[in-house]
Amino acid sequence: MATTNSDNDRRIDYVEFDVTDVARARKFYGDVFGWTFKDYGPDYCEFRDGRLTGGFAGADKARGAGGPLVILYANDLSEIQRRVEAAGGRVVKAAYDFPGGRRFHFADPDGYELAVWTAR
Repeated sequence: MATTNSDNDRRIDYVEFDVTDVARARKFYGDVFGWTFKDYGPDYCEFRDGRLTGGFAGADKARGAGGPLVILYANDLSEIQRRVEAAGGRVVKAAYDFPGGRRFHFADPDGYELAVWTAR
């Protein structure tokens, strides 16, 4: 069995979204969440949210809803919901309380469903 010294062993390392328009995805997530980006040509863009790294891959068809639910955190849930809607996203599950916090779900312009939560 191979050994490793990486602290990232057996942890989620990267999240990748297939999107139909890399520039639109970059604008949406930059405007709403303030992510930073590094372009690798017109069909791939890496993002960083300050903790996790991922990418937007240009594709003929976005995967959209149906995969694992990516959940983001926000200090001000109402402000993030306003920003999601202003940037062209749509709320697909209104904000609701759950033990330990409150959250809502939204679809981005490619149809990916994500959630945003905040602690009480």
